[in-house]
Amino acid sequence: MSYRVVFEPERGQRVPVRVWARAPAVETLRQLQHIASQPYVVEHVAAMADAHVSEGVAVGTVFATERTVVPAALGGDLGCGMTAMALPARAEVDRRTLERVVAELGRAIPTGHATHRGAGVSVPSELLASGLSTRALEHTREALARRHLGTLGGGNHFLELDRDAEGGLWLLVHSGSRGLGAAVAAHHARAAGTSTALGGLDTETPAGRAYYDDLLWALDFARANREALAKRAIEVVGAALDLASAPTDVLDVHHNFVAKEQWMGRELFVHRKGAVAVPMGARALIPGSMGTASYVVVGLGNAAAWGSCSHGAGRVLTRREARTRISPDALARAMRRVVFPSGHAPDFVEEAPAAYRDIGEVLEDQEDLVRRSVRLEPIAVLKG
Repeated sequence: MSYRVVFEPERGQRVPVRVWARAPAVETLRQLQHIASQPYVVEHVAAMADAHVSEGVAVGTVFATERTVVPAALGGDLGCGMTAMALPARAEVDRRTLERVVAELGRAIPTGHATHRGAGVSVPSELLASGLSTRALEHTREALARRHLGTLGGGNHFLELDRDAEGGLWLLVHSGSRGLGAAVAAHHARAAGTSTALGGLDTETPAGRAYYDDLLWALDFARANREALAKRAIEVVGAALDLASAPTDVLDVHHNFVAKEQWMGRELFVHRKGAVAVPMGARALIPGSMGTASYVVVGLGNAAAWGSCSHGAGRVLTRREARTRISPDALARAMRRVVFPSGHAPDFVEEAPAAYRDIGEVLEDQEDLVRRSVRLEPIAVLKG
């Protein structure tokens, strides 16, 4: 499927919206049109195949500016993204062993609102060496970094063990910058002003430069967080399966970020909320729900989408709708082939497979953006 164009100047749109999602909700289209009406947006807005309503800007929104950064366009989880790595083991693991692994991961890694206790963990020196834009943010970093690094968070954040078509075992990690990114986002959203939820900061001003520099730090922290989560998970899995060597294939991608990129002969600030950068030949990971397949994909560098693709399957039910419509028993049936903390099923219904689009459809809708490379089937998952 290629994109369709939505352009209604009578609704205030300045630029068209190119939509890859086959049936976006009216509310999603209104959010896309709202960002397309902003004075700083150039050329067009792209809506990925998993686009759906979110706070401020729809998940799956990609747009570019010449010199403006928009804190509210990314939400609070700056640098949220995915790590995938092939482990040196086969995936023929019995269910009882997987249950022990999931239980041990739950004990070893703080999830939900939990953080490390006491003094916390060691933080790479380079993450503490660079300054942030205000002393208040630096105080927040001093207070939170050791407690938040290597913690999963809640919502749809997860650790997952998968198998590929050859029977190889993979580890998937979905998390972001935790409380540090949220603090950076909140500070600079206030700096952008409250006259509009999508106020921008000029990068040629101190306020704009400060946000962009702090954002880059939050992206580094998010990646370091996933690295710490993966390291701890490999220790747990390795002890259970007697792994003798390190992962053989690792990829990591952000899906909430701004990046300087060259397009149409000029440098632009490309904003991606719930979208992944996939230049020609670059690999990325598109996860399904916790009960369905995920895919390693290869980018086609499509300029119509600002070289982007979806970051997942995309919700079809809000969290509230999922809690109302999906019972714990229905979740357990949907997850019968995947080991998960079943005792917490009432807490996980909002992340049930039925709350998400079919990943096959999502990939069909963006065949001009990526090609499929590796299919990964989940066998065990720990949710935040």
